[in-house]
Amino acid sequence: MTAMKQPGVMTGIALLLPITLTTMAVVLLAPVLPQLMAEFSTVRGHEYLVPMVLTMPSLCVALLCPFAGMLGDRFGRRQLLLTALLLYAAVGMAPLVLTDLTHILISRIGVGVAEALIYVLSTTMIGDYFRGAARDRWLAGQTAFASVSALIFFNLGGVLGEAGWRTLFWVYGSALIMFGLVAKYTWEPSREAARADAAEPSGHQAGAAFPWVKMAGIAAVTIYGSVFFYTVQIQASSGLALLGLSSAARIGFLTSLASIGVPLGTFIYSRISRIGVSRLLLIEFGLLAVGFMLMGRTGHVTGFLVGCFINQLGAGMLLPTLLVWAMNVLPFEVRGRGTGLWQSAFALGQWLSPLVVTFVAIRMGGLMQSFETLAYLAAAGFAVACGLYWTARSDSAQRHHR
Repeated sequence: MTAMKQPGVMTGIALLLPITLTTMAVVLLAPVLPQLMAEFSTVRGHEYLVPMVLTMPSLCVALLCPFAGMLGDRFGRRQLLLTALLLYAAVGMAPLVLTDLTHILISRIGVGVAEALIYVLSTTMIGDYFRGAARDRWLAGQTAFASVSALIFFNLGGVLGEAGWRTLFWVYGSALIMFGLVAKYTWEPSREAARADAAEPSGHQAGAAFPWVKMAGIAAVTIYGSVFFYTVQIQASSGLALLGLSSAARIGFLTSLASIGVPLGTFIYSRISRIGVSRLLLIEFGLLAVGFMLMGRTGHVTGFLVGCFINQLGAGMLLPTLLVWAMNVLPFEVRGRGTGLWQSAFALGQWLSPLVVTFVAIRMGGLMQSFETLAYLAAAGFAVACGLYWTARSDSAQRHHR
């Protein structure tokens, strides 16, 4: 990059904050779902339609991320990101005045479109601006920001929801603040990033073709890992209820404590990321397997929560590992569509996670048995990571002898 345009801390923060908007779309509204159900109880099919107010943006992200990346590659990242932030604020706050459930759902589709663009473009621009260890740290920071913001938005949603469900939609206006930060602290990175990519030791070349084979493998591992990543966040409350807890507040608090493992895992990743992908995957799938086994086998609340925490440590390390792995094989010219493909794979895993757990639970005798089965599946990932590690060591030894 040119000396006049070196990314600083504020550049990184300006691109980290928008990732919280993807969390906000679902988590912020969760506490007022009962209010929404009551508000639209006279609408035919409201039992299915009202929950879609929460989930519609996530579905859009899963479907649209690759296209968002293509648009970024074709028309430039920054201007499109700024436009998406304005769109997010406009359609996000629309339910303040909308009264028809269908119109609200249409506005939520708009949120999903904006969210897909924001998710892909902010991540891509981090990859454009930063290199090496700095890139790893800022990409890992996305996981920490998303995890911490989920805890904040859940509690904020509960507090603001006391004033009525519409009040929450004012929070979507925070995208305007992020618009200002992106406008002030970023620039269109095309030429600088292309030159930096060409100079990287990874061997990216200008005009490089899309690395389909590598990205297909990374996307497959990402879908697999994403199913594990979201299991605790989605299923922990049900597990605690099976173990005898009945207080929703206590279940939520204990689940939040266990979820602290995600940002802690992200921090650990930032300290040890240089040990390589294969070693990281060994550690991460090992932690996931141990955590799931404790969740499924201990039979009491304390052991279950310890298992959740260990699991979330592995999950917090896994997400940045997969993201950085993908980013490091993508040259500038195709980084947007590659990032979109990766994020679509991760969102698909999120959608699959409850379906997989339910499928296994029905066939294995219950939720706790499904956790134990997931432990074996995570152990299979550990075995594959072992193979990758020994293959990498063998290749390295052969190169050394030459």
